[in-house]
Amino acid sequence: MATATTQRPLEQFRQLNDGDAELQAHGAYFSCSYLLDMEDHTFLVRVHRGRIEELTIDPEPLTAYDFAIRASAETWRGFCRPTPPPMCHGIWAATFRRDMRLEGNLLVLMQNLRCLTRQLELLRVTGPLG
Repeated sequence: MATATTQRPLEQFRQLNDGDAELQAHGAYFSCSYLLDMEDHTFLVRVHRGRIEELTIDPEPLTAYDFAIRASAETWRGFCRPTPPPMCHGIWAATFRRDMRLEGNLLVLMQNLRCLTRQLELLRVTGPLG
């Protein structure tokens, strides 16, 4: 269930994404859906042509998505800090040295890596979504 504490960062994340010049310049083909599992909550993000079409908090178990990025709340808190600590500064570092996992169709992740990386950097402004 969405609360004010989860709704405000979600709306801020959407506004930052849709107003981001880099994402709009590179995002013409950035279309996919992915799951961010932040331990306490999961978030389904559907992106079409660089813009967030849908943000769902705790989607139903059988909701389809292309790939998932899963980590503990502690790792996400570090990742979402304005200046992240070592091994929380990117998804690859967090995957190799922390508890972050990449699951699903990783080809889609790799095809959209630049835009996805920029989009996840916006979490350093909003903080963790959950």
